[in-house]
Amino acid sequence: MIDYKTLLGILTILLGIVSYSFYFRDIFKGKTKPDSYSWLIWGVLAAVIFFAQRAGDGGAGAWVTAFTAVVCFTIAAIAFTRGKTRIKLIDKVSLAGAMLGVVLWYCTNDPLFTVLLAVVVGAFGFVPTFRKAYAKPHQETTVTYFLNGIKFALAIPALTSLTLVTWLYPAALTFLNLSLALMLFIRKRA
Repeated sequence: MIDYKTLLGILTILLGIVSYSFYFRDIFKGKTKPDSYSWLIWGVLAAVIFFAQRAGDGGAGAWVTAFTAVVCFTIAAIAFTRGKTRIKLIDKVSLAGAMLGVVLWYCTNDPLFTVLLAVVVGAFGFVPTFRKAYAKPHQETTVTYFLNGIKFALAIPALTSLTLVTWLYPAALTFLNLSLALMLFIRKRA
């Protein structure tokens, strides 16, 4: 029999597949135009956080973070070829912050410091997408951000060990994704 943490880990992956299927559909229809830098930053951060969660005994709750990293890198690659090409200062700062998180973790070998930095940088990584989505809400897929918020909320109880290292990042992503989904919902109705 499968324990509930494994079941939740599997459920988060399945939610991710459903969530991103809407996003990929809309990208290839030309409806959604992802911000390449946001997705690249999220991919770097998710990869780093996955290894921090693994080091902190995240268990099945960390699976969704690894899955998300792979998907984010894929969307970033697509976005660089199909999405926006104008690079703004906030894009460069956000990407530099994500890379700084990787370097600092390597230098300090402190996963908590890395997670704290990743949460801050991850929030900055949302800035280009929030900015673009506010101005052009119909170029984003609301359901993807909503389901991603739910996915990360479910990942928290799936974690084997509940420490700041393991739960802070998915909690932040729950808040950021649901906030973006709410803003998109409101802007599309306006």
